Amino acid sequence: MLRSMLLGAAAVLVSTAANAADFSFTGALPNPGTVQFFDFAVGAPSNVTLRTWSYAGGVNAAGQTIARGGFDPILALFDLSSGVRINENDDGGCGLVAADAVSGQCWDTFLTSSLGAGNYRVSVQVYPNFAPDNLSGTFAGATTFDDVSGTPNNPRSNQWAFDILGVESASQGVVPEPASWAMLIAGFGLTGAAMRRRRTVTAVSA
Repeated sequence: MLRSMLLGAAAVLVSTAANAADFSFTGALPNPGTVQFFDFAVGAPSNVTLRTWSYAGGVNAAGQTIARGGFDPILALFDLSSGVRINENDDGGCGLVAADAVSGQCWDTFLTSSLGAGNYRVSVQVYPNFAPDNLSGTFAGATTFDDVSGTPNNPRSNQWAFDILGVESASQGVVPEPASWAMLIAGFGLTGAAMRRRRTVTAVSA
């Protein structure tokens, strides 16, 4: 009986792992202060890798060749149920991401995290637009796509390329119009308040 249960559990784990997939996205930011969001789901505890390709270029998970010359990116990972920032990555570092052919900098992002089953949100934005501790907070902002390496003949564009590896599903969020940012931030605040109230009620009930 116990052996059958263990075999059944193993089969479920294998099936769940087999459902994990890689997702590639490309696009452009309308202005340096814009934040591009992605939502993804993890079906079972696993390692998830998030990375960009557009600063130095390369071949993404979909087999597309990405040209170098995009902006210096930052990514931030959030737990979607609570809005709390889990991690953030500015530069992936040489050895994990390629060095740009002109600046020599390894400034694409690379982040591997052990995540439990659940829903998550990741943001991609322009340096130095660092993320707040919670989605209800305010991003630091950026005013230019140019990087800070000071390398001559090194123009940067608004293009980005981003991979989410080893998840059940992933989707790219719609970039809001500038006039919608205030409403979006207010909405995050209301959602966070509702979650805090719900957690308080649950704690009292327990």
